[in-house]
This record gives sequence, C-alpha cells and structure tokens, in this order.
Amino acid sequence: METKYWVVDKTVENPGAYPQLAEAAQLLKEKQTVAFPTETVYGLGADATSDEAVDKIFKAKGRPSDNPLIVHIAEEKQLEELAEEIPETAKVLMKAFWPGPLTLVVKVKKGALSKKVTAGLDTVGIRMPRHPVALALIRLAGLPIAAPSANRSGKPSPTLARHVREDLAGKIAGIVDGGETGVGVESTVLDVTAEVPVILRPGGVTKEQLEERIGKVRLDPGLKGTGAGTRPKAPGMKYTHYAPDAPVYLVDGSTAFMQRMIDAHREKGEVTGAIVTEETSGIVRADVVAVCGRRASLETVAHHLYDTLRSFDAQKVDVIFSEIFPREGIGRAIMNRLEKAAGHRYVKEEDVQ
Repeated sequence: METKYWVVDKTVENPGAYPQLAEAAQLLKEKQTVAFPTETVYGLGADATSDEAVDKIFKAKGRPSDNPLIVHIAEEKQLEELAEEIPETAKVLMKAFWPGPLTLVVKVKKGALSKKVTAGLDTVGIRMPRHPVALALIRLAGLPIAAPSANRSGKPSPTLARHVREDLAGKIAGIVDGGETGVGVESTVLDVTAEVPVILRPGGVTKEQLEERIGKVRLDPGLKGTGAGTRPKAPGMKYTHYAPDAPVYLVDGSTAFMQRMIDAHREKGEVTGAIVTEETSGIVRADVVAVCGRRASLETVAHHLYDTLRSFDAQKVDVIFSEIFPREGIGRAIMNRLEKAAGHRYVKEEDVQ
C-alpha cells in the first residue's frame, strides 16, 4: 500500500486553505486509515462507525482486538450522538478540559459505533483533542474518529510524523504531518460511569487537576500491575506498551547505584543505555545516554519520553536503565508509561548488597 504524506501548518487557521486535509478526510470517509497529530501523540484514525475501517487499525498496528479504542470528536454535539447519557460530572470536566488531553468513559449508545471500537464493552472512551489539525480533519470527515496511537502495538508512541513513517509506512493510507506534538504522553482516561470517577490511565490531565473540579477521584487498581487475565476498559491497561527493543530496568536508588548496574553490564560486554535527566546527565556514564528532560520540570520529561525511548533502537543497545520519578502530577503518567515499557522490572538499591 502506498502511504500518502501531507504537511500541514499546525495552526490551521483556515482549513479551506489546505486541500491536503480534504484529501485525508476523504480517505477517512472511504474507510481508510490516516495518521494525524493531536496535542498528546500522533493518532491512527479511522471511521469509528465502521467495522471495516476499524479492522484496518488493528491490522496496521498488530493490536490485540480486546484492547478498546478511543473515539475523537470535534463538536460536543457528537458526544450526544454517541453516549447513552452524559453524567453531570462529565459536563463539568468537558467545560474545564475540552478540548484537551482528557478522555471520558461513558455508556455507549446502542448501534452508534462499531463494536470493535468498544471491544464488546457497553462503554466507550471519547475525547476532543486540542490540536487545530486534528479538529479540522475530524470536522472535514464529518465522522467520529477512532484513533489509538499511530505506532506498532507495544512500541513507544509517536510524537513526530517521522515516528509514524518508521512504524507504519506502507500499512496505512496516509500521514498528516502537523509537526511535533505537545504534551508527549496520551490523554488521561477517566471512567465517569462509576459513582466515584476512576482513572483508568493517567495522562495529560492530572489527578490533582481533576479533583480540583469534581472532588475525589480513584485510581484503578489495575494500574499497579500488568492486568494480565483481565479485560481492559481503556487502552494501555493490560499489555506491555511503549517498549524499545532492549529490556528496560527502572532504577530505584541513588545515581551511584545506577552507575554500578550499568558498569556491571558493560563488564559483560553489553552495550548499555541510560535514561537520565539534565540534572544527572553529567554524572551517569553509559554507552548511550539519553536526556529526557528536567527533573525540576516533569512536563519536559513527559514531552520527550517517547522520543527518548525510541532513540535507543537506532543505537542497538542491549539493556537500558532509567531513572524513576515522583508519582504526583504528570509524574504519575510518566511512571505509568515507564513501568509499561519496562514490564514492571525494577532494580532496587535496598535489595542489592
């Protein structure tokens, strides 16, 4: 399959000035798959009402079919067409965070979407992205767009169109290049069908921000482990995700301990990689050192995390060691992604004598 490629200015003040967006929207209407930028990561979009179109997402990504997809809309009236009901909690959060990196899980209206989108569940995750290119494309298509991240299943999510080409060129109909994404990690997924709303996936809107608006919010217990043997209610809950080719180990300990771990593997002849922050970049020595941002500003870590993880594949490293981060604010989302990338593998200083 030939993959078409369009470059669009990320501001898209006048969608009519971009015939390439109209061409991409037409492909979506024809039940093809098109990758496009959002403010979080690049998504792989298809008509969420069509089994045929949604099947092409799963095929291109190699994604397990029991992993539900998030539906992207451009107008709030689209939510009314897709949801059985819209809880008051959802309305408060929509006013505060839409458009933006917040996915709301609601009861799906019968027959409104392909069952392949919901993985057979009676709920669906819906969001309105805060990216002019995404909004313009969805409006031009006139459809709700199912869109997981535009990468091979299990690999780090794409924050540049180049990442999408590396993973999916020849497997999808088109790529809309709208430049680098903003937040860098996916949207927060919040189940508002529960009496106390539940975070199924931490992301660009933090638990603290949600609780400022609606009071108590719970974290899904499944976030603590791999979720094996359970049916995921949201993307990213069950399977290993975001992983580079080499195994990743999360280092719970001092910088000196991290260096000891790296040195031990180098002595065995392995090519080592290290994920560090600007604060420790001059201290940790490995064959490949990737700086993911500043510990003093975790938003920078979120922004660069996936690009950092991807960078090791080109360097052919054998093993990767990563710093860990506080589980508060955006740090909760960062650690969720790192734990998925590492398969929850930790090395703890207190356990190593």
